[in-house]
Amino acid sequence: MKILVQIVRIIVGALFIFSGFVKLVDPVGSQYKFEEYFSEGVLNLEFLIPYALPFAIFLVISEIVLGVALLVGWKAKFTVRSLLLIILVFLFLTWYSAYYNKVTDCGCFGDAIKLKPWETFTKDVILTILILFLSYKVGFIKPIKRTFLPGKIVFFSLILSSFITYYVLAHLPIIDFRAYAIGKSIPEGMKYKDDGEIPPVHDFMLENTQNDLAPQILKMDKVMLVIMSSLEKSEYEAFPEIKKIVDEAIKKGYKVYGVSASFSDIIQLTKKKFQLPFEVLFCDETTLKTMIRANPGIMILKKGIVVEKKNWKDIDDLEL
Repeated sequence: MKILVQIVRIIVGALFIFSGFVKLVDPVGSQYKFEEYFSEGVLNLEFLIPYALPFAIFLVISEIVLGVALLVGWKAKFTVRSLLLIILVFLFLTWYSAYYNKVTDCGCFGDAIKLKPWETFTKDVILTILILFLSYKVGFIKPIKRTFLPGKIVFFSLILSSFITYYVLAHLPIIDFRAYAIGKSIPEGMKYKDDGEIPPVHDFMLENTQNDLAPQILKMDKVMLVIMSSLEKSEYEAFPEIKKIVDEAIKKGYKVYGVSASFSDIIQLTKKKFQLPFEVLFCDETTLKTMIRANPGIMILKKGIVVEKKNWKDIDDLEL
C-alpha cells in the first residue's frame, strides 16, 4: 500500500506541476479562457470577468506549488485537501463544457496539449479518484526530510512561479505553443488536413473596407503588423514608441499595417493623435489575442512566416 501511495503521489504531483507550468508561461491565455467561462453564454457570471486574470494567476501558481508540496511531502493534509478543492472546480468546469458543449477547449494544458471536452472530463475524473485515494491514505505521505527543506522548496517554487508570471505579463510568453509562434508558417497553418480537425490557423483575415488582404500580405517579403486587438483597452503610452519603429521600418522597405478589431472612429482618432503612418485592417479580436499576447504588439512576417514578435515594451530589441 505504501508503494502504491507513493506512485499515485508522484503521478498527481507531476501532472499538477506540468498542467500549471504550461499555463504559467502564458497566463493571459488562461485569463481569456476564464473570461469565456464567465461570459453570458456559458456560466453567465460576467461580474467576474474583470477578475479573470488574478483568478487565473492564483489558480495556475497554486497548481505548481501544491504539486511541488505533494512531491516533497509538505503539510500533506492541507496539500491534498487543497488539490481536491482545485480538481473539483476543474471537474465541474470540464463536465459543464462537455455536457453543454459550451467551451470546446477547457485550456487545462494551455495551448500545449489540446483535449476534447469529454477527454478532459475523463482525465479530471481519474485525477479526482487518485486524489480521494491520497486523502484516504494521507498518513502514508511523509516529508522527504524531517527538516525545513520541504518548506523551503515549496517557498522557492512560489517565488519562482511568481517571478515567471511577472516577467511573462510584462513581455511575452517564454514558451509559445500557438500556431503564430516565431518560426511558424501562417499559410501552412491554414491548410485543412484529411483528419477532419480544424486547422490551427483559422479566422485569419486582414480586411480593409472592400477586400481581405491576407492572401497578398502573406506573400510579401517584409511585413510589419502593429497588432492592436482592442484600441479601447490599448496601452496608449505605447504609440509614440510604435511610431518611431514604424518610421524606421518603412525606411528599410517594410510594408506596415495596423490590425485591430475596434471600430473605425476610434481607429481614426488614434491614427490622427499619434500620426501613425499606416493603414489599419480589421481582424477578429480572438484571432489577434491568439497571435500575440500584447495590446499593442509587433509581429514581423516574411512570406507568411513569423520571424519576430515583440511586446511594445521591448520594441528597442526589435531587429529590422
